[in-house]
Amino acid sequence: MIVFRFRIWPAERILSDKMYAYISSIWSYRYFWFSLVQNDLRQRYRGSVLGMGWSLLHPIAMTVILCVVFGSIFQQDYRFFGPFLLAGMAVWNFLTQSITAGCNSFFMAEAYIRQQPIPMAIYPLRTVLGLGFHFLIGMGLVVALSLWFLGWPGIAPILSIAPSMLLIFLFAWSLSCIFGLATVYFRDTRHLSEVGLQILFYLTPVMYPPSVLEGRRLGILLKFNPLSPFLELIRDPLIYQKLPSSETFGVAFALTLIAMVVAYSALKASEKRIIFHL
Repeated sequence: MIVFRFRIWPAERILSDKMYAYISSIWSYRYFWFSLVQNDLRQRYRGSVLGMGWSLLHPIAMTVILCVVFGSIFQQDYRFFGPFLLAGMAVWNFLTQSITAGCNSFFMAEAYIRQQPIPMAIYPLRTVLGLGFHFLIGMGLVVALSLWFLGWPGIAPILSIAPSMLLIFLFAWSLSCIFGLATVYFRDTRHLSEVGLQILFYLTPVMYPPSVLEGRRLGILLKFNPLSPFLELIRDPLIYQKLPSSETFGVAFALTLIAMVVAYSALKASEKRIIFHL
């Protein structure tokens, strides 16, 4: 029997222990941030006739309109292009809205920050969880449409969706923390991020298949697009009915890990000073 021994260097061990302790402290305040998310959802749909039904109608309406317009442009079968488009829009909207809404996460929580010193990552988490509720609804529609039009992909591709969604959530949370802190110290971050994301949208295969850019100069940009792997994590099992490649999952995991470390380091460095910049 061969026994493999792995050695963890002290610096890495200390970092991992501190991150684990930080996440544990966030979990200890779960009733607090859960109530914040509930209140945000109630406020959003207060007085609305359909209420949370808009979370279903909005993505369906957008998918139908975009499918008709761009499906004819790219000459795609609606049975493929509909789920393809909805999957891309669900992931793209969740990630980009986590960035733009995260820019205001600390300003929205200024009253709480001044009252009690709790982990600052809770406030971007509040934003991402609220958006995650709509992301789950959108993903439910993606699964339903893909099963209806494309059929059953197999148990392995279906099971791969759960870890993929976890990576997407952690990546979105980390980005929300990073951009939220950046906005505290530089107020134009939100406006710059909106412009940058608008440009990135056209360089990300959200509304068009990646094959459209193959063999073209812009095609190489897809390989360096940080959001493309996260779209593939969802599209591969549901649209192409295969497991995400090890390269796709590895790149997404590496990007998520880097974002988490950057977010954690920035939060720990700024937690005691952030109140003076709000």
